[in-house]
Amino acid sequence: MTTLTETPLAPLLTRLFKEAAAATSPAIARYSSEERARLLGSKTEYLDFYGSLKDLWLAVSPETGTLLYMLARSTGARIIVEFGTSFGISTLYLAAALRDNGGGRLISTEFEPSKVVRAKANLTEGGLLDLVEIREGDALETLSKDLPDRIDLLLLDGAKALYPEILSLVESRLRPGALVIADNADFSPEYLKRVRSPAGGYMSTPFGDDVELSMRLG
Repeated sequence: MTTLTETPLAPLLTRLFKEAAAATSPAIARYSSEERARLLGSKTEYLDFYGSLKDLWLAVSPETGTLLYMLARSTGARIIVEFGTSFGISTLYLAAALRDNGGGRLISTEFEPSKVVRAKANLTEGGLLDLVEIREGDALETLSKDLPDRIDLLLLDGAKALYPEILSLVESRLRPGALVIADNADFSPEYLKRVRSPAGGYMSTPFGDDVELSMRLG
């Protein structure tokens, strides 16, 4: 048995995924598919765009969540940084891995205040809040200072266009062998070009349909 498969976390995740699947946003209809694609690639309009969709969970899939747990557990991660808390589903998976690794620290960041409130409530219900620090605000600011000297794992799951910038903020702290998981990385071709470049300092490969898994080289 693990934290992930026991009460209270296992039934909590089941419920949260049902809620995420049922969530709707009245704002989504205002964007055409072309406009959504443009905004996903924007480095200047992401706050307004994602703010308008605050009712959507934008959560990882159960399969990706399990992958996050397995990667964090298998590498013995103790220090994790997450870009994009949303309602905290991925945060729960990562914090569960920290608990089963014997403890640690997860720094997550989310700019939407209502999502921060809900994520903290979910983490409290899951018994994992003590392992997590959620920094409220734009990640370009919240992750620009006061980071641990050594980071074992980085999850990128916020505004896709900012993946290269967030990686740059954290990169000097990534230990050799640290993992970087980018969800929906296909929406950030600039990021993919960087981590897949032979000179970029990473070994990187697509994993599943929507995840890019990269390892920081020493």
